[in-house]
Amino acid sequence: MSVMNNEVVRVLKERRSARNYLPKPIPREILEDIIDCGRLAPSANNSQPWVFVVVTEEAGKKEISRLATWGKFIADAAACVAVFCERNNPHGVEDGSAATENIIIAAKSYGIDSCWVAGYRRTYSDDIRKFLEVPGNYELISLVSLGYSDERPRRLKKELNEVLKWEKFH
Repeated sequence: MSVMNNEVVRVLKERRSARNYLPKPIPREILEDIIDCGRLAPSANNSQPWVFVVVTEEAGKKEISRLATWGKFIADAAACVAVFCERNNPHGVEDGSAATENIIIAAKSYGIDSCWVAGYRRTYSDDIRKFLEVPGNYELISLVSLGYSDERPRRLKKELNEVLKWEKFH
């Protein structure tokens, strides 16, 4: 029995984090479609607690990269997506993470590379929220750099047999 090869599976298997970007903008209609895919992510009780702030201006990306401890490369990306969820939502982290993954996969389907930067309860989270003028009832879940890259990261992933267990752990 063979597993059917399809575009979604190919994109999932080819995706890797990229931190070096070419100076090439992403068309607005593509960014909107990518965010639309984030909007369509599953959420607990269909609460859809998210809001997405897309930053494409140089000054904004530079300030986010200055604030984000592990996101210095955001300054060179074509765009940065800040994913926020309602602070009082008990599943905001899970919902925002699902939306983040949809954004990353949708971007890759357009040939756009990305890197997920942690945002939830980091020392810089509130500073980024304030810089982007997001109301206090939202909290930062993640930052996603987006851009075209000729970098081909080769970080090895664990083999399937190292992480797949059937029925029980052992």
